[in-house]
Amino acid sequence: MAKKFIDIMDTTFRDGFQSVYGGRVLMDDFFPAVEAAKTAGINHFEFGGGARFQSLYFYLREDAFDMMDKFRKIVGPDINLQTLARGVNTVMLDTGSKELIDLHAKLFKKHGTTTIRNFDALNDVENLKYSGERITHYGLKHEVVVTMMDLPPGCEGAHGVDFYEKTLREILDSGIPYDSICFKDASGTSNPQKVHETIVMARKLVGEDTHLRLHTHETAGVSVAAYMAALDAGIDGIDMAASPVSGGTSQPDILTMLHATKGMNFDLGGLEIEKILTYEKELQNCLSDYFVPPEATMVSPVIPFSPMPGGALTANTQMMRDNGILDKFPEVIAAMTEVVEKGGYGTSVTPVSQFYFQQALNNVMQGPWKAIAPGYGRMVLGYFGKTPVAPDPEIVKIASEKLGLEPTTENAIDIANADETKSLQHAIDELKKENLEITEENIFIVAACQDKGIAFLKGDGELNIRKISEMKKDCEGNTNMGNGNYTVVVDGQKFSVQVAEGDADIQVTSVNGESASVAVPAPKLSGNELDIKALLPGSVWKIIMNPGQSVQEGDVILILESMKMEIDIVAPKGGVIKSINVATNDKVVEGQLVAVIG
Repeated sequence: MAKKFIDIMDTTFRDGFQSVYGGRVLMDDFFPAVEAAKTAGINHFEFGGGARFQSLYFYLREDAFDMMDKFRKIVGPDINLQTLARGVNTVMLDTGSKELIDLHAKLFKKHGTTTIRNFDALNDVENLKYSGERITHYGLKHEVVVTMMDLPPGCEGAHGVDFYEKTLREILDSGIPYDSICFKDASGTSNPQKVHETIVMARKLVGEDTHLRLHTHETAGVSVAAYMAALDAGIDGIDMAASPVSGGTSQPDILTMLHATKGMNFDLGGLEIEKILTYEKELQNCLSDYFVPPEATMVSPVIPFSPMPGGALTANTQMMRDNGILDKFPEVIAAMTEVVEKGGYGTSVTPVSQFYFQQALNNVMQGPWKAIAPGYGRMVLGYFGKTPVAPDPEIVKIASEKLGLEPTTENAIDIANADETKSLQHAIDELKKENLEITEENIFIVAACQDKGIAFLKGDGELNIRKISEMKKDCEGNTNMGNGNYTVVVDGQKFSVQVAEGDADIQVTSVNGESASVAVPAPKLSGNELDIKALLPGSVWKIIMNPGQSVQEGDVILILESMKMEIDIVAPKGGVIKSINVATNDKVVEGQLVAVIG
């Protein structure tokens, strides 16, 4: 009897990069490995979308559309190239209007995409309807998704087989057009028995002719067992990656699964071990200079208690490294259990996983529920759709008070359509302000990446990758520090140091707000003046108020960007801005003086 053919999608160049390097891999460095993968017989790749869209503009000074075009040219016209989309969020972290959702599908088709895997982290089917319709409208294959995870112990109400059956039935009843169905577990926490029962349930509902897939991660150490359970239950496709971006926080390695299925009645994509060995050798050579964070190679037995997706875990730890707070990571992961439980059990996958992490970070750094991360708050208030279960009423109340928003049951896409800042015209106006070319691609880049999209298009984008050779130069003192704001430690005390060339003024400010002896004098404080300090480390994204302006209590003075969050720095009382002690793009540390109000 012929072996059952299992379609293999190679996630190396999207989820693998995201899970290990936070998406920060330059295209010219990995393209030789794409050629090697094609030679090895791989004909289905995940090559873009998800966080790998924004990361190119945020960290690499590269155009995602250009990368997609070049990838397609390497593999040829017949290979299935797949991207990841987040329902009404598409590849943005916020809800898109209908105009932007339509443009996303149009452009991804134009730039070489064959299939879009389309999910909603809340499993709110309303968020899949319009996005799925536009994907098929432009001639793309639509892979509709049910998102999975295991709940922390003691939690119940969602993420059992009955919940997934309910979600799948809603998808089928909705009339959303689709070509395949994927069960996506970004945290890798779903136990193998539940995976088996879920696939058996789905097969009974959709019949033998519907293509079913499973996506998981090795983060919790059960990915191979989950895939074996899915294969036994009748799955048609699974996702795998190649070393060095496999295992750990990523997908199981292709070689590992070929070995695990030896002697069984499955043909994994027609792949051969010797050819995959050659491909992996080329990939390892291409990525040999990239720093692999140690947590990216590990499995964690505590992840099921605090489900953090592999793709988000390393991105967050890298940001914590950048901000000097990586020592807080274990506390943040521990704090996620409560955040998940009280947030309504949305699946821990982008953007909800980031909301969970941001809120857990706030709870650790500022005290439990003292500050509400904007994304988390808007989620529990209903602005992203309906959560699987109702969020904790007390947390809803706190979020409403902190964000100044009322709870809503309005559809997320309708809210976005009413927001002028999410229109095509708004993006066009932003391009005009900067005298930038108005193309559909540029419009979408600005809509998806906002100020960082503008910075990229102006040639001012940030280059932030970690190569071992560059790190060695830093250690040896051969690389000069660039202009900017740095944190140094003297006798155990942190100082924020501005570095500039030539005769520019510099400032050294201790994190408690007092000026060091070499600093430009800080404003003298009277009894009626109040220091305003950064609550978290990050960078200054936007300065709203200027010295001399009057403010009311609660007015936003400036906005920090920290851990993918926009942190409003507000006036704690009414008065007059006496000084703004930072500049746009400055990096700040926790407790640093940013403004004085009197």
